[in-house]
Amino acid sequence: MRAMLFQGVGKPLVLKKLPVPTPESGQLLIRVHACGICRTDLHIIDGELREPCLPLILGHQVVGRIAGIGAGDTGFRVGERVGIPWLGGTCGLCAPCRNNRENLCENPRFTGYQFPGGFADYTVADHRFCFPLPEGYPDLQAAPLLCAGLIGYRSLVMAGEGKRLGIYGFGAAAHIVTQVARWQGREVYAFTKEGDAGGQRFAREMGACWAGSAGEMPPVELDAAIIFAPAGELVPLALRAVGAGGSVVCGGIHMSDIPSFPYQLLWGERILRSVANLTRRDGVEFLALAPHIPVRMEVHPFPLEQANEALEALRRGAIRGAGVLVIHDETKGV
Repeated sequence: MRAMLFQGVGKPLVLKKLPVPTPESGQLLIRVHACGICRTDLHIIDGELREPCLPLILGHQVVGRIAGIGAGDTGFRVGERVGIPWLGGTCGLCAPCRNNRENLCENPRFTGYQFPGGFADYTVADHRFCFPLPEGYPDLQAAPLLCAGLIGYRSLVMAGEGKRLGIYGFGAAAHIVTQVARWQGREVYAFTKEGDAGGQRFAREMGACWAGSAGEMPPVELDAAIIFAPAGELVPLALRAVGAGGSVVCGGIHMSDIPSFPYQLLWGERILRSVANLTRRDGVEFLALAPHIPVRMEVHPFPLEQANEALEALRRGAIRGAGVLVIHDETKGV
């Protein structure tokens, strides 16, 4: 099979020919159709996430069809379309796992980090961490649901039920969360890089009632804010924008250091919290909800061999919506 292989920090991915993996007991062999690219992939490449299993096949927003099943009763059948998310396995034994907080597992395993991901023709995954995908979403549109959608949804839940929501960093997750928030009857205020007129226009197209640069104050006091950009300097800005009792949620797995800020910004029972990974319950809830809104994904497709170019476009902020690698296009019979 073809695979784009990551072999070390700072190095470009290399196209390799590898054997098709064999599914072990409880695993599914997936013929990959599409795989979303994510800023987490950049954090791995840049060495900001320091425990990848090298050499590694990146990619954790995987859509494909089951091509084989390992021993045991998985509840799946060959030919079924499934999605594979970031969380690829948990120990099931630690205190968080036993208290329905598997996203905080003390010994987790992640797709495209410790387990091989979807930047390849085939991959394998634990059936317990695979999701049947809703009909109505083509492969390319389904892929961003599996991380941008799931992490965005968890971040939105953590932000509480306030009406006025700020979103800092308007990329893949933000353009999905905005649609969910608008469906819930909320007002969305979008913050982008200075001078990013295209990003602000995109935010308004997705339903934001206001869009400006991250350094600006919104025209109203916010009830909550979600930060998707991995920039610690946004935390004091978001705290300044939310009112007393409001929440600021950091939705990324990695963020640059947060600068010192006066206690007054946190005072008034404001809440600052992070979102760590996802749970399978998040996946079930969000994948059931998305078609009813319906959530619409804006995607920019790239062929597998252009994974490096796709990741560089993501790094530059040159992708409108979500970038997705096309590995096998069922609509074209390839």
